[in-house]
Amino acid sequence: MNSLPYRPCVGIALFNQDGKVLVGERYDSPDAWQMPQGGIDENEEILEAAFREMEEEIGTNKADLIRVAPEKIRYDVPVELALKHWGGQYRGQEQTWVALRFTGHDSDIDLSSHTPAEFNRWQWVPLKETVDLIVPFKRIAYSKVVDFFSDIAR
Repeated sequence: MNSLPYRPCVGIALFNQDGKVLVGERYDSPDAWQMPQGGIDENEEILEAAFREMEEEIGTNKADLIRVAPEKIRYDVPVELALKHWGGQYRGQEQTWVALRFTGHDSDIDLSSHTPAEFNRWQWVPLKETVDLIVPFKRIAYSKVVDFFSDIAR
């Protein structure tokens, strides 16, 4: 697996007006909460991918850019997940994180807008808490996201 490449991915720290971020409970893994994320298509720009993933995963793209993280974050996934999700093409993900300010209303969030659904429920949480909510193999990556965007959080 170590010789395989990382999958290009965008991660989205979507901040509400109270400085909390949106996390969703993964439909395929109850009790696993994460911020929206997804693969970057070939020739797709980072922000284009971020807004597309928001639309797909939470049913809205009502947000403004705050900033893009200064560096990419890599993490490896367990072998069984790499085989299940990507057919063994990738060893993990290389994420570019963006911080966005949500400009809509909570009622704009619609987890059923895309099939299959990514999340079965969602909530706003303090950014620091995301590290404890995410699956263990992503905790180091989420700690870096907290470092990148802690000045935005409240």
